[in-house]
Amino acid sequence: MSSPILASLLQQHEPEVLANWVAAQRAAGIRADLIDEQTVQANSQELLRGFAAALAQGSDSLEAPQWKPVKMLLDRLSQVQSRQGFSPSETATFVFSLKEPLFTLLQKHAENPLEHIWTTTQLIDKLGLYSMESYMTGRETVIREQQESMLELSTPVVELWRGVLAIPLIGSLDSNRTQIVMEALLQKIVETESDIAIIDITGVPTVDTMVAQHLLKTVTAAKLMGAKCIISGIRPQIAATIVHLGVELGDVVTKSSLADAFRLALRELDVRLVANTNTIR
Repeated sequence: MSSPILASLLQQHEPEVLANWVAAQRAAGIRADLIDEQTVQANSQELLRGFAAALAQGSDSLEAPQWKPVKMLLDRLSQVQSRQGFSPSETATFVFSLKEPLFTLLQKHAENPLEHIWTTTQLIDKLGLYSMESYMTGRETVIREQQESMLELSTPVVELWRGVLAIPLIGSLDSNRTQIVMEALLQKIVETESDIAIIDITGVPTVDTMVAQHLLKTVTAAKLMGAKCIISGIRPQIAATIVHLGVELGDVVTKSSLADAFRLALRELDVRLVANTNTIR
């Protein structure tokens, strides 16, 4: 087992190995626009010391308890880099570039260096693959957060009049987006103490049974908060589809356009608009 031998060599020659590793990363093309030299130095030193400490306990298996701190460090660094804009290959290079300095160290100071080099290669490969998995996990988290942010931005709740809210929907509706729409609408109802909410589906391309059910859930939730809902944007094609699907909208009021729904809302609130008859001369 070469782990204790490599650990001892790392402790004795840490400054040399660290300098060679940073130089190897620089030669591979460090993204100076995304990370500064001081951070590269600090990250490399932290990982190198964790690597040596795990090796000193005599196990090459990443499943062993002593490798947990190293894996946690790789999790953190890889996920940070995924948010900073590093590519998967650039993230993996951080780990794989450690091979050359370690090989040089073993060739200079170890007996039977080829045996140790093979074991070290396997270990670095495992750590590199683990960093890639952590990167992908972090990237998926970033993508999911961005999708949720876009969904929130795509479902604005607008106060058209005191007591009248409107939420224009654009694009398809699924369970996740319906939940966001519902939460945004209910929160706004509470904040403004509105009595009427207009859900405009002019921008929804198609309405199937699932979309209709999502709309009805939102309407029901708004009713529980004391607000009456009007669904606007019912085009002839959508009306025909709803009838064909046999979807029961119950007592939900529908209008063909947002303007019609707004006029109805004003009548419900007993608001009368008087046209200005003055002419400009």
